[in-house]
Amino acid sequence: MGTISKRENRAPFLFRSSQLRYAAAYVLVTSAVLLFLNIYAPIMIRELTFSAQRNAILDKAQLIVSDFSNCDRLDKESVWEIIQSIEDLHTARVVVTDAGANCLYDSQDSGGYQDRLVLYPEVAEALEGNDAVYIRYEPGQIISKAAMPIVAYNRIIGAVYLLERDQDQAALIDNLQITIFWISIGLEVLVSTFSILFAVLYSRRMGKLFVSVRKLHGGDYSVRLPERGHDELTRLAKAFNKLAARLDQSEEVRKQFVSNASHELKTPLASIKLLTDSILQNDMDRDTMREFVADVGNEADRLTRLSEKLLELTRLDSKPAENRELTPVRPVADRVLRMLIPLARKQEIRLNLDCPENIGVLASSDDLYQILFNLVENGIKYNTSNGEVSVRGFVIADSVVIQIEDTGMGIPDSEKPHVFERFYRVDKARSRKAGGSGLGLSIVSDMVQRNDGSVTLTDREGGGSCFRLSFPYYPLPEEELT
Repeated sequence: MGTISKRENRAPFLFRSSQLRYAAAYVLVTSAVLLFLNIYAPIMIRELTFSAQRNAILDKAQLIVSDFSNCDRLDKESVWEIIQSIEDLHTARVVVTDAGANCLYDSQDSGGYQDRLVLYPEVAEALEGNDAVYIRYEPGQIISKAAMPIVAYNRIIGAVYLLERDQDQAALIDNLQITIFWISIGLEVLVSTFSILFAVLYSRRMGKLFVSVRKLHGGDYSVRLPERGHDELTRLAKAFNKLAARLDQSEEVRKQFVSNASHELKTPLASIKLLTDSILQNDMDRDTMREFVADVGNEADRLTRLSEKLLELTRLDSKPAENRELTPVRPVADRVLRMLIPLARKQEIRLNLDCPENIGVLASSDDLYQILFNLVENGIKYNTSNGEVSVRGFVIADSVVIQIEDTGMGIPDSEKPHVFERFYRVDKARSRKAGGSGLGLSIVSDMVQRNDGSVTLTDREGGGSCFRLSFPYYPLPEEELT
């Protein structure tokens, strides 16, 4: 089992971690969003402010123009009188011109109104009959310019020009821009910190999982991952721990199986070796020699039976379930009992069968035959003289039940949970004498489970054992019954 250095562990999951790439992408996306916000928000704020400023200055210009609507012509005196009657409009500058763009009033002229032309683009546009508004933002102020024509009797007799400088709104826009900028910086730092922190923590957890997988691959099935939290990694850790526990259990079963198999194979081999040495090293008469050779044959037969059952277990472990078909129970049970009649007669055991023709199980006929054969054979071998072995089949609810009962001495309650374990024998001396290997019931359990059934062991009324098989019920087609 190889060791994993800290450097080897850190490199794939910190510097080449997909989570760090995801975090970097998230930071870049967040930066783009915040940059867009820093550009878009001030523009929108300016647009809203400019719209409000445009409406306000046009309202003021319209108020002045409405006071000149009753004038036939404009001169300095009439303009002065009308302007003085208007309340303070809070504008930086008010200019009134005649139709020729000559200045009639300028609020910024303190020494009178010099004759001059007002050549502002806004005034020129107003004298053409259009309202003109121009607003621009400068650092520290918003400059608004508006001009509106003075119309009397459907002719343009002059124009009003207004100029405003709003420092309060400009300061508000500046403050909002600065606030959004610093909030964006703070959010970006926070997002970057948490993204990198999350990526590092996530990568460390992935690193632990990677190390654990390598240990598991190296044969260390005792490794476990902490199961903290409720996220995907926690569920992955739980799945990994279940897999490791299962592999650990399988490894223990494998070791136990190999140990038991070695022990079981060793016993008949040792007997054969002892018998052959005795034949070779001693002078024996013909009858004694035949007896020793018969014992060698018995041990060889026992070794053959054990090898066959080991091969059967290997086949069950490695081979997937065969294509199953609906198999009638009665014909298979008849065939099993016919095959075991010679053994039953030798043991003076009666065989009984009580199974209707119309029940079947979804299993291959070979599997059902092997299951019934092993159970009936055990019932014969471990029975009492003049005893019975009964096979009964019936339907309960949605299940087909097959019971194999014997009149033997039964199995103690403390032994029942272990009888389906491999190489487990209740009475080891009697099992060996009967030729048992402790594998028959294990084969039965494996075959029943792979055919979606279950097997249980209970005591028979009046003494003995009762093995109860349960399979899903499927009615047999009519052609199977004819």
